[in-house]
Amino acid sequence: MERGRGCFIAIVGPSGAGKDTLITWLKPRLDVIDDILFVRRAVTRDADAGSEDHASLDREAFAAEEEAGRFAVCWEAHGLRYGIPTAALHHVEKGGIAIANGSRRALGEIERVFGDLLVVSLTVDGHVLAERLAKRGRETADEIEKRLARSAESLPNVSRLLEIDNSGPVEQAGLAFLDLLRDEFRLKAPQSQEA
Repeated sequence: MERGRGCFIAIVGPSGAGKDTLITWLKPRLDVIDDILFVRRAVTRDADAGSEDHASLDREAFAAEEEAGRFAVCWEAHGLRYGIPTAALHHVEKGGIAIANGSRRALGEIERVFGDLLVVSLTVDGHVLAERLAKRGRETADEIEKRLARSAESLPNVSRLLEIDNSGPVEQAGLAFLDLLRDEFRLKAPQSQEA
């Protein structure tokens, strides 16, 4: 991709793949680059320490924001509403890179709206994923089995898809992501001191 052309990077993967952990690792390393925006999604879920940093809205407030045109893309998943703010679209239109926790079911619409979409799919060994889900303590064994089955589902067809293995320490996936930025966008992403 040529510099000066914007791109939306959607980080996707099954629950427990470490999307939020990776984003948290990346932020202090990339916040110094003006071209990069970490997108704070709006979600109809209360904020808590165990989930992504998001704008927490009730359904009525979310609907009002949607009606006012403050979301570039909205979707529903697992009984919740999600929205990507229009500020992310403006950032990409100006040639910037927007990075967000994505959703399989929204990828087609994100690509339609943003134009240039790069999907970074986090893959995790099945045993590691099962351990992570069990440690969270949010789901029963049956619910974990259903999540594991869903994790095997293929992603919808998108123009650009890259995979990063996040079965190990987050630093490994983080460094792979920084390499991706250097290769794809010729960004001078800072080297980690934890290499």
